[in-house]
Amino acid sequence: MAETTFIAALTGALQPRQKSLAARPVDNRGGWWGIVRESFTGAWQQNVEVRVDTVLTYSTVFRCISLISSDVAKMRLKLVEQGSDGIWEETESPAFSPVIRKPNRSQNRIQFFTNWMESRLIHGNTYVLKQRDERGVVAALYVLDPNRVKPLVTPDGDIFYQLTRDDLAGVPIDEIAPASEIIHDRWNTIYHPLVGTSPIYACGLAAVQGLKIQNGSAHFFGNGGRPAGILSTDGALEQEDADKMKEAWERNYSGTNAGRTAVLADGLKYQPIAMTAVDSQLIEQLKWTSENICSVFGVPAYKAGVGTPPGNNNVEALDQQYYAQCLQIHIESIELCLDEGLGLNTKKSGVRLGTEFELDDLLRMDTATLINAEAEAVKAGIKAPNEARRRLNLKPVTGGKTPYLQQQNYSLEALDARDRNDPFAKPAPAAPATPPADAEADAPAVQSEARDALVEIMKGLR
Repeated sequence: MAETTFIAALTGALQPRQKSLAARPVDNRGGWWGIVRESFTGAWQQNVEVRVDTVLTYSTVFRCISLISSDVAKMRLKLVEQGSDGIWEETESPAFSPVIRKPNRSQNRIQFFTNWMESRLIHGNTYVLKQRDERGVVAALYVLDPNRVKPLVTPDGDIFYQLTRDDLAGVPIDEIAPASEIIHDRWNTIYHPLVGTSPIYACGLAAVQGLKIQNGSAHFFGNGGRPAGILSTDGALEQEDADKMKEAWERNYSGTNAGRTAVLADGLKYQPIAMTAVDSQLIEQLKWTSENICSVFGVPAYKAGVGTPPGNNNVEALDQQYYAQCLQIHIESIELCLDEGLGLNTKKSGVRLGTEFELDDLLRMDTATLINAEAEAVKAGIKAPNEARRRLNLKPVTGGKTPYLQQQNYSLEALDARDRNDPFAKPAPAAPATPPADAEADAPAVQSEARDALVEIMKGLR
């Protein structure tokens, strides 16, 4: 079933077969091969080299990769829609929401994006295979092994990807897929636009140095912390006697026997020749290698457990700095790759969709600062009360949909009109009241009627 679905998807998306066969591996200018660096000429022949599988065992490299990957993966990815007012709001779509919530059958959202970032950080490239349903809609996304994928370019500039069999990702056979079926996220394209380079390329030598220091320290303390030395004598010594003396010394005074009291005879002298841990400054060397690695990955040293945290207790400011210097490029790249790969960044029927990570899951303020910030936003009329309550994970309340301001606040337009009318000028004297024109015309008739009524009243009284 997986084979049929994959081949059917490729059949509709592949260019003519002759064109895909004409594609050649990209001219990577030395950046395609795995990371194997020589610290000096001939180092490879002496096994002094930088290999990814070795460098990953260094604690600082491992921590930087796991920290960045987990911080990106822990943010919830949401589908957003741009309204007519230009504001992006979260929405649901039967075509795209399912694959965002559950990328594939074997990984949940966190595992998928962790895998995405690990491939990007370790190899410099992330290849994601799209699996489509009968409608041609992307129903699943699979992160491929970067060592089993290679970009190809035709003489016309069309891009294809050579895929090696991957049963978990649903690639049953070796195949050549078009760029429309692959999401290719790459970082540090130093040698070729289609070939990313891992940060390990820059910090691998420092990691190897740190590993050698740790290995040397392990051997050093494995022998009880006693430095190696030589036994010397002023007299002549046969080789056979020297070998026996060496064997006896190592058996009685090294390893678990280190620290025992040695009794030397016949003018023998013990002279240590190795430096002590203090003289070699191992701690400072290890700190330098770790700081160098953190700087290459863009991770603040204190977040990787190296060095002292800053004295600033503003957690939000520190996380903002970490986001801007390290995470933002990865987050923006993933969002853009998904928008293009899922076909979301094109206007269709007046609706524009996109993907967006929920940064509140990363940039969390402390409770007091968060409440004060939301209260000020509501007080200034920037947010409605229900919007602030939602930020605090509280249910909406009746009447909380509208931003409010105090009644005595006036608009700038009203204040400008008041100022143009000279509000500080003395009021003009009031004009004497004059009766209405129609009242003056009717005054004689009213007076005559009143007089006649008074006369009748007087006659009655008599």
